[in-house]
Amino acid sequence: MRKWIPLVAICLGTFMLLVDVSIVNVALPQMATDLHSSFTSLQWVVDMYALVLAALLMVVGTLGDRLGHRRLYLIGLVVFALASLACGLAPNAGVLIASRAVQGIGGAAMLTSTTSLLNAAYQGRDRGTAFGIWGAVSGAAAAVGPVLGGLLTDSIDWRAIFFVNLPIAAAAVVMSLRFLQNDAGRAGGRLDYAGALSFTVFAGSLTYGLIESAGDGWGSTTVLGSLGLAVLALIVFVVVESRSGNPLLDLSLMRNRTFAGLSIAALLLNAAAFAHLTYTSIWLQSVLGLSPIQAGLVVCPLAISSFVVASLSGKFFHKLAPQWPIGIGLILIGAGALLFSLVSTGSGWTVILPGLIVSGLGVGLATPIMMSSAMAAVPRQRAGMASGAINTGRQLGYALGIAVLGTVFANRIQSFVAASGQVADPHQAASALGGGRAGAVLAQVPADHRAAAEHLVHGAFAAGLDQVYLTAGIIGLVAGALVLLLVRRSDAPPPWAAAAEGGKPAEAAAGAH
Repeated sequence: MRKWIPLVAICLGTFMLLVDVSIVNVALPQMATDLHSSFTSLQWVVDMYALVLAALLMVVGTLGDRLGHRRLYLIGLVVFALASLACGLAPNAGVLIASRAVQGIGGAAMLTSTTSLLNAAYQGRDRGTAFGIWGAVSGAAAAVGPVLGGLLTDSIDWRAIFFVNLPIAAAAVVMSLRFLQNDAGRAGGRLDYAGALSFTVFAGSLTYGLIESAGDGWGSTTVLGSLGLAVLALIVFVVVESRSGNPLLDLSLMRNRTFAGLSIAALLLNAAAFAHLTYTSIWLQSVLGLSPIQAGLVVCPLAISSFVVASLSGKFFHKLAPQWPIGIGLILIGAGALLFSLVSTGSGWTVILPGLIVSGLGVGLATPIMMSSAMAAVPRQRAGMASGAINTGRQLGYALGIAVLGTVFANRIQSFVAASGQVADPHQAASALGGGRAGAVLAQVPADHRAAAEHLVHGAFAAGLDQVYLTAGIIGLVAGALVLLLVRRSDAPPPWAAAAEGGKPAEAAAGAH
């Protein structure tokens, strides 16, 4: 069993960094009450981590080649642990958001190192087993997050969701120092600082503009300025990458229709499958009155169905052309989101169960094959770049999904409240409801008006969620259609194929970060 300790060390870090994408969802109402935060602040608590993770994945992967992947992984673990401590001690929303950004830096350092560390630690059939287990851990982490977050928040406090990272990180550090191979870094070409900076500005400005539009409106100077800066930064990124001798992203890869289709799928998958769970969690707790652990357990069917399908996908679907499992998976994700829209004013939590199961089937079908297909679709020397691009797309898609769906949610609630004519300040009321403070709002209503106020709150949330789920459903269906149209089987074997069969690993896998 000693030979599997490196796998445990790598999976601990992977699980920790990926579970922190979604673990905060069920803690949002308690955070809002404790920190007196706004709806916009709640969006940033969730989004900042995913955004920084996405913005840094490609450039940090290049650092791994220079510093050594073991060293970079250890640095990431330490940074992540210290940032988690700061999150748990945060006295206000601003400190929490800033600490989540630092968590994203540590998470990027860890995530870009994992596949290279696995390649170095295992050979032949063991490598196929290791990648299979690591893939299962990666796939389950995002869906398990709400359950774990609910358990910790309900039994201890919302701050425990960050403190729990400290012993996990400490164990991973000890095992990594003792059992992971120490790979020496090697000199490479000049780092693409201009590309990294322009991409970061693009992702940050776009997300900031989308989130702020919920409160300031699309015509505000802040929103228009942010979106304009995002467009300018994207143009700069394209120009820089097209001229760089050592680019973060070789833009010629986008002429490959399969890789382009998979990149779009990666961007849209998390937006359609997971982003709406943030607002679902607020509804389950602040409107339906579920506890954090109950809210986490409600979304368990997504995790269970996803895990079951993902564990069977290698056996039953590996002979299919990749556009079929990925495309159909995304269509199922879209259909699941549309089933969520059955929520109405009088709905209980059971109304979302069909959507959770169908979405989970889609996630389990699409996710395991996406990365290997992208790496097989590009030249071997670009496999690491392809891996980084797909991981970046998934995390950026989640961040943008939170921002877009949050804007849809907030605007619809405000419109519903305003149309009711029962509230003097619809904007303030919508911000309070979206921020998870429905209970506090209702507590201020006189007893003889409480029933009408409760009906308004339920109706407002149902209206907001309906628009959120409709948007997520359209995103999933469009993504599935694009994959079926663009993606084709590569002539090259997928990177995991030889390892899974006990043969020599494909060079594409060895080059991935």
